[in-house]
Amino acid sequence: MQPTEGLLPLVAAWLPQQRWFGGKGRPIAGTDLRSIGSLGQTLLYVATVRYADGEAEAYQVPLVLREAPSEALDHASLGSIEVDGATRWVYDALHDKDVTGGWLAGIREESAHEAVSFHRTAEPEEIPVDEPSLALTGEQSNTSLVYSDVAILKVFRRLAPGVNPDIEILHVLSERGAANIARLFGYVTAEIDGEEYALAMLQEFLTTATDGWDLAKISVRDLMAEGDLHAEEAGGDFAGEAERLGSAVATIHSDLALAFGTTPAGSENLRGRADDMRARLDAAAEVVPQLADLAPALHTLFDAFAGVVSNLAVQRIHGDLHLAQALRTVRRWVIIDFEGEPAAGLELRRRPDSPLRDIAGMLRSFDYAARHRLLETGVDPAANPQLAYRADEWATRNRTAFLDGYSATAAEIGGINPRTYPIALRAFEADKAVYEAVYEARHRPNWLPIPLASLVRLTEAHPEAAES
Repeated sequence: MQPTEGLLPLVAAWLPQQRWFGGKGRPIAGTDLRSIGSLGQTLLYVATVRYADGEAEAYQVPLVLREAPSEALDHASLGSIEVDGATRWVYDALHDKDVTGGWLAGIREESAHEAVSFHRTAEPEEIPVDEPSLALTGEQSNTSLVYSDVAILKVFRRLAPGVNPDIEILHVLSERGAANIARLFGYVTAEIDGEEYALAMLQEFLTTATDGWDLAKISVRDLMAEGDLHAEEAGGDFAGEAERLGSAVATIHSDLALAFGTTPAGSENLRGRADDMRARLDAAAEVVPQLADLAPALHTLFDAFAGVVSNLAVQRIHGDLHLAQALRTVRRWVIIDFEGEPAAGLELRRRPDSPLRDIAGMLRSFDYAARHRLLETGVDPAANPQLAYRADEWATRNRTAFLDGYSATAAEIGGINPRTYPIALRAFEADKAVYEAVYEARHRPNWLPIPLASLVRLTEAHPEAAES
């Protein structure tokens, strides 16, 4: 019996239980397993899951077969199979420290194994091949391994053919010496049926970093505990960091514009984007009935956005920017995860868009940071107007600081001033809040008031004349 044949039922049963599996709750019609190569003891497989509705998804499954069971790897066990009359215990290879060094060795040597190719973008001595790995546990869609606080390997679980935007952008920005990124050290690809797939990427690990979401939550928590102090008076005031973060995002947008270029949006392009916003709103209203009352004002806003025919330009952007995608080190803010919106296809994620979309995403994140504390502690904002006021004050202060930092840096390096596009910025923010409303209604209903309250705010001031 070939290992692939024996492994198939194990993988088919194990795959839907993984945190990064995207098809939870969908009826599965079948699973196929295909070997694409090996890396020392690591066997590289692609599992294709076929759903009852006819759609399919491909997942990367690196496996290791051991001659004896390992108690240390119980959490990564798929079971056991018979190979040539002997029992072999099967584990997720990304959790086996005895074999994970092979990924880094392949990158340093720029080797190739069957369909798999390794690419190095840093000096060989920067690749920590002799360091042990530690698999991180918090990720939803990938598996990441940290090698001795020097480098982090992100292994993509769900695969799609084409250029991976995270690798593409970091490769270019690393070569240009961009300051507000974690440098790319290398990446791994596979050619499958004539198409290229990204399997993994290795980049600089920032040992002193804390993500912006955690820092913002601490600031809100401190404010809520400070009696009658205003946000600017509280010990954990975040506005200075928000301003520096705005400056970092403006710099990233400038780096992307210089590396990939910009083009005028054009009236037809804007009308198409407005149509997409309206379509998403109409679909969302079917899921979230509370959107029905807001829909007329939102359609008015999106109609006004369609009339923005000024010098608004599009370029490569981050595509899924929020506070958790920003890391604060002892020296600077660093932006990570340039993959774009995870649910979108690769080509859509690589499509040029307005920097205003990224800015709007960060503004939405400040709203969430301000109000999550009330929900986590079970506080009803209507019953505690003081805490609700404090959340609003924190959000306004930090949104303003972020825009101040962005605008000031953009003025110095030739970027856009988001405040000169109030209608477009509000439309992008509303579009994001509509998406959030659907997500919360499906996954965290008690959080639904956050995007709904924001949509009320965004529709209260009706647009007048379009920017010109």
